[in-house]
Amino acid sequence: MFETVLFPIDQSREAAETAAKALELARSHNSRLVVLSVVQPERPEMHDHQAVATLLAEARTRFEQAGVACDVVEREGKPAFVICDVADELNVDVIVMGTRGVNLQSESGSTASRVIQLAPCPVLVVP
Repeated sequence: MFETVLFPIDQSREAAETAAKALELARSHNSRLVVLSVVQPERPEMHDHQAVATLLAEARTRFEQAGVACDVVEREGKPAFVICDVADELNVDVIVMGTRGVNLQSESGSTASRVIQLAPCPVLVVP
């Protein structure tokens, strides 16, 4: 059902907690797991390629130690747009991402709410 799962990750606690759901979904459907991280110059913890490369390498190691191989993708730009572009490019079946508890109906501009609006596939948002 879900051949390809896209898991966008950053340095947030929510992303780390969501990793378990992405892992569970990929395992239960024997899916290809793609971990995506976005270089964001305006965020100190995600401002350069080295920080993102380190995050992706650590994520790959954790998933592979749990028995799930994954591909990693690094891009630069506005997270919501990059996530949706990658989902479209890779023809993913579902995006699994966390939220910081922001009201998804608000005009707050949260990444999760933008992805829900723009995604070319279903989005599983983990609170």
